[in-house]
Amino acid sequence: MSRLTISMPDQMNDWVEAQVSAGRYGNVSEYFRDLVRRDQERREAAFDDLRNMLERAEAGGVSTRGLSDIMAAAREEARQKGLLRGED
Repeated sequence: MSRLTISMPDQMNDWVEAQVSAGRYGNVSEYFRDLVRRDQERREAAFDDLRNMLERAEAGGVSTRGLSDIMAAAREEARQKGLLRGED
């Protein structure tokens, strides 16, 4: 097993120590292993989502709409989702 030495601000160290003291983790190493595991899972899920999105897009074929129609539809969808306001 590899060893790793890290530096962090006191506030972050206090947080990690509090997680261990609260019994959420057996020691500091378990806490950091859990963080790395969660980051790996999150990244794998993001890649899976992207891969699925690309597969759906490819299966959808080529659109007959023009770029201006596609952009207008995207803006409208963004407005409906509250991502855009007004004439953005």
